[in-house]
Amino acid sequence: MKKWLVIGIVVIALSLAGGIFYWKKEPQETMAQTPTAAVEKGTLEVRVSGSGSIEPVNSEDLMVDEVKEVDEVLVSLNDEVSEGQELITFTDGSDSITAPFSGTITALDVEEGDNVTPEKVVAHLTDYKSLQTVISVDELDVSKVKVGQTASIIANAYPEEDFSGKVTDIAREGTYENGVSTFSVTITIDQPKSLKVGMSVEASILVESKENALLLPIEAVRKQGDRKYVFVPQESEDAVTTVRKEVKTGLANESYIEITEGLEEGEIVQLPAITTSSQQQGRNENMFMPGGMMPGGGMQGGGMMRRDQGGTNR
Repeated sequence: MKKWLVIGIVVIALSLAGGIFYWKKEPQETMAQTPTAAVEKGTLEVRVSGSGSIEPVNSEDLMVDEVKEVDEVLVSLNDEVSEGQELITFTDGSDSITAPFSGTITALDVEEGDNVTPEKVVAHLTDYKSLQTVISVDELDVSKVKVGQTASIIANAYPEEDFSGKVTDIAREGTYENGVSTFSVTITIDQPKSLKVGMSVEASILVESKENALLLPIEAVRKQGDRKYVFVPQESEDAVTTVRKEVKTGLANESYIEITEGLEEGEIVQLPAITTSSQQQGRNENMFMPGGMMPGGGMQGGGMMRRDQGGTNR
């Protein structure tokens, strides 16, 4: 019995020793991979984005200005009418109700012989061919938005279809909520096509653009106080070293930044290092946890960088 007890203790001790050796050895095989990027020339776009829903540009309740008796109703519900078309006449010969714009009769609550008052909505007219969306823009970005700027619009109902529009109105007063002020920006859609009132959309307003700009991924530029710099790799016979190089920058969005001084097209700069382990996969396959459990593994992925995302001057 003592003999088997001693053998069991030795086996456990060797197992623990092997585990400790493996645990200590693992970090030594962890290495830092330093990615690089080349200075490229291209077009940098700065955009301000927001979400909203589709609504008609023109939608109006039709009412009378005094008590009148209806003589004749000349339209039916869902009729399409033209601007200036006569819709309802009155027995006293006063001015009839006409369409203030072209559209569709979406409500009709009056019949021949009815007496109507100024408080009563007799009909509603909606123009489904002229549509817009209103998005909320952060107070830090609204100063960049101007009437007439172009916008790209994506509808959730038609994710593969692109729509365009123009900024037609910017609210003079903002809405304050949870410590943040936002301003309503109206975008009129150029060709609504299949869009319908009530659909949700994402709009991206082009507020600034520069062609033939020298561009780097934004994470390549470091900052210390008022100075900005990058790390440029320098090869020698013995090793690769890095040189800190001061730069000046211009426009930037969430992915790219413009280099105005300090670098030339084609120069290579370092990006922040990514630490990986060459043995991580083998470790996941070979090292078991108590109870037969294996440690979970994962992959750290990066998102695709786009030059049309929102941003600001950096």
